[in-house]
Amino acid sequence: MTACAVNPVNLTLAPADAALIEECRRRSVALLHENQSPHGVLAARASPQSRERGYTAIFGRDAAICAIGMALSGDAELERAAPLSLETLAAHQAPNGQIPKFVDMERREADFWYLGCIDATLWWLLALDFLDRRQPVLGLRARHAPGIARGLAWLGAQEHQRFFLLQQNEASDWADIMPRSGFVLYTNALWYDVKRRYAQPLAAETLANFNQLFHPFSANLAEYRRARLLAGYAIEQARYRDLYLSFVNFSFFGDEGDVFGNLLAVLLGLADAAATARVLDALRARGVADPFPVRVVCEPILQASSLWRPYMSRHEQNFAWQYHNGGIWPFVGGFWVCALAAAGRVDQGWAALAAVARANALDQWRFTEWLHGQSHAAAGMQGQSWNAAAFLMAHRALESGASPFSRPLLP
Repeated sequence: MTACAVNPVNLTLAPADAALIEECRRRSVALLHENQSPHGVLAARASPQSRERGYTAIFGRDAAICAIGMALSGDAELERAAPLSLETLAAHQAPNGQIPKFVDMERREADFWYLGCIDATLWWLLALDFLDRRQPVLGLRARHAPGIARGLAWLGAQEHQRFFLLQQNEASDWADIMPRSGFVLYTNALWYDVKRRYAQPLAAETLANFNQLFHPFSANLAEYRRARLLAGYAIEQARYRDLYLSFVNFSFFGDEGDVFGNLLAVLLGLADAAATARVLDALRARGVADPFPVRVVCEPILQASSLWRPYMSRHEQNFAWQYHNGGIWPFVGGFWVCALAAAGRVDQGWAALAAVARANALDQWRFTEWLHGQSHAAAGMQGQSWNAAAFLMAHRALESGASPFSRPLLP
């Protein structure tokens, strides 16, 4: 395994934090080795509980993030294994082009979720291109050209023909028991990056409509009358105007503060310099990274809210300050660190990376799935692969001083 030293120019990092970061880096590499299977990386460490809950499957979004982190790990074995999960997902792609939510090789089945998992296809395309640029000798894009074409066609069939943004139903992306629907921030940040990577038409229009729809408070109002109508509701009613809206639907929207979606807007080139500063400052002011990065919403949706759905109580998970509805997810903390690095806030990034390491270290290095947003109690599955991968991704971003999604990190 190749060791990566903590960046020596970071003079503000305490020796104990530097040691913790290095320990977390080593343990992250070890966890990804442990969670490898002949078909790719499992979502979590194998155990009776993880098998019962399906976490020993290869999840589309998890595996894509893991592939990126593994490619940036500095570990030769992980770098070689990075494409394996993407190959397994490709082998189970639906005839219409959709990449499955997960593939359970023990049960020999692919699962596509209740309402259609939209982001697995996006993440698969993004990661496939990322690895192809880093390891061009593998020819991943050329070998998967037919599947790529089908995936792009499946996504294109869900694109609005005037907004050039993807449309989706509720509970259809990574926050799969949250009521975001219509035009969703997180999903469309990924869509814009996919469009650029694969030279899809009308990417500039996607970018313009993204900012006009999800942040109508600063953008010029669109000329399209239906866009003006949707934006009008938010302009009149939104509580928080310094972040992108989490979703926009007909006559209603989300202003709970979707942290992951806002971070992707920064990392994937949808936020200009002013918007990047606005978003990062707003998230810091809301304390989403205190004490552990990062709480995934600024304000949870309460049961008294019109946005509350009965399914949010499924498994008693999405009550306020839990799971997607205000829980702390260390893997998203890795994206927080990457965004700080991309914005040139390197000292803040190293401090945040140490805090992510502390979250992963809880309960004897549990690498817990999520923590309660107020009590900070560890919850969910342990040994989460994407915690390790996102940490390695963030570590590399700070060493390089750039986003892992920027061109300098892509040969």
